[in-house]
Parts: sequence; structure tokens; C-alpha cells
Amino acid sequence: MNVSTRNKRRRWLGIAAIPVATIIALYGMASGAVMIPLPEVWHALQGSGDAVHLTIVWNLRLPRILVGLLAGACLAASGALLQGVMRNPLADPGIIGVSAGGGLAAVIALVLFPQFSYLLPAFAFTGALISSLVIYALAWDGGSSPTKIVLAGIAVNALLGAVMNGIMVLNSDRIQSVIPWLAGGLSGRSWQHLTFMLPYALVGLALTPLAAKTANLLALGDQSAQSLGQHVERQRFLIIALASLLAGTAVSVAGLVGFVGLLVPHALRLVIGDDYRYLLPFSIVGGGALMVLADTMARSWFDPLELPAGVLLACVGAPVFLILLKKRRLIR
Repeated sequence: MNVSTRNKRRRWLGIAAIPVATIIALYGMASGAVMIPLPEVWHALQGSGDAVHLTIVWNLRLPRILVGLLAGACLAASGALLQGVMRNPLADPGIIGVSAGGGLAAVIALVLFPQFSYLLPAFAFTGALISSLVIYALAWDGGSSPTKIVLAGIAVNALLGAVMNGIMVLNSDRIQSVIPWLAGGLSGRSWQHLTFMLPYALVGLALTPLAAKTANLLALGDQSAQSLGQHVERQRFLIIALASLLAGTAVSVAGLVGFVGLLVPHALRLVIGDDYRYLLPFSIVGGGALMVLADTMARSWFDPLELPAGVLLACVGAPVFLILLKKRRLIR
């Protein structure tokens, strides 16, 4: 892809990104067990119109969509950062153990300490960060390589998943509220969920663009980054900590949703290239839009059943990602 083509694609994507995300959000507010015409959605957002529509839009769908936008944005940004710092397009918070750390901490909070459920984002971030530190320590041998981090992450991910299952087996009388969360989705998400995730999400997403320059330098390789004056290990650790904050925040409200952090940045690379000055903001918008679209499809296309968005993303995301891998010739 030449520079002119790449710049043209970035320009058009920049023009289209917000309108497309807005259309998806409106589609989410209009669709469901009760279909609401778009003019009625607009009236409801203004606080007028039919009382039933007003209740559905403001109390059920709008907070759920806002939570989905933030959760998807956090997952995609976390995935993009991890792929950059590890120089591996297959890196993802769900694959290398970051989400599993947040998930284990969240399960502990939900099952063993339900009285502290209001601190779920803090639990999830702490778990994701501890998991990241353990992975980093296991990969350390006078330095850390991206390959070692990925391999250590896969092993830690398996271990944390086993511990999570063990806790649920030993507390089988308390896991009914946890099962939908493990599948990943936004069912029942409300203004309360938005309120307690919002500070963490805003901090993480505000810091994300600041990591673009460092991610670009680290993507060149450790030696090249060091020659350009970067403290590679410190910068890698800070970016992994930021990715942990983002993943933990998303996990705390959306559960163990997969493929958003993997699929969105990878697909965008095919369109706009690897420059993180563009990749990170577009990943934030694309991740939020994908999460809302998947949730809307999961709750409206299978009526009267509501499929968890995480299940739909896995069923659709896996084959799509394999196609992208084949197209980019990462597998043969």
C-alpha cells in the first residue's frame, strides 16, 4: 500500500467513523423486542413522545449502548496497545491472560465478596495488572522479549481459567449471577454500571493517544527504540499497565468478551497501516461500534431469546479473523 492510498483511506475513515458509530447507536436504540421508529427515538432522546418509548430508550437501551461503546473502545484500545508493544498482531487481552486476570478478580468479588461488587472495576483492573506483572516476570531473563511475553501469557491464561472454574465449582450455589457474565455481554447493564466504570474508562482512553509515539518506536524493535533514546523495558511496562487498566475496565462490566481487541486493530491495519497515531483513535471508535452492533444483533435477531454478545462475537469473529489472517499471509 503506497503512502497516497494509505492517507486517502485514513481521511475517508476519519470522515466516516463517527457517523457510522452514531448510526449503529441509533440502530441499537430502535431495535429490540419492542421496535421503535427512528423519529420516536429522536423524540425520546429529547424527553418527549410516547411514555413507553421514553422509558425504554432512557432506562434500558441508552445506558446499555453507552456501556457498550466504552467497553468496546477499551477492549480495542487494549488490544492495539498489546499488539504494538509485543510486535505481534495476534496479541489480545483475552489470549495472553490480561482479561483472565481481570476476570478472576471479578469472579472473586462476585462470588466470595458480593458486598464489594460496587468496586468491581477496581477489582478487575487490579487482577488484570497483577496478571500482567506475573506474565512480565515470567518472561524476564535479563530483559523481556515479545515472544516470551506471549508464551508466558498463554500459560497464565490457562492457569487463571482453571482457578476461575475451581472457584465456581466450590461455590456452585452462588454462580448463577456469574454465568452470563462469563459468556460476555451487556444484558441488564444500566446507568449504575455506566457510572462505576466511567472514571476508569475515561482515564484509560484519555491516556491511550499519549502512548502512540512510544508504541510506534517499540514496534521498530528493542534495539532501534533504544538507539532513539527510549527506555524500552520501562515504556513496555507502562503500556502493558495501561492496556491492563483498559481491559480490566471492560471486563468488569461486559464480562469475558473476546475478539474485539483482536479483530478491530488487525482489520484496521489492513486499511490504514500500522501508524499508532491513527490506529489507536480509530480502534477506540471501531471497538465501541462493533460492541454495540454485536449486542444489538444478539438481543434483537434471536427474539424472544437474547444471545450473549460474547457468544455472537466468537461465532462471527473467529472465521472473520481467520480470513484476515489468510489475506495477510500470517498463516499458510
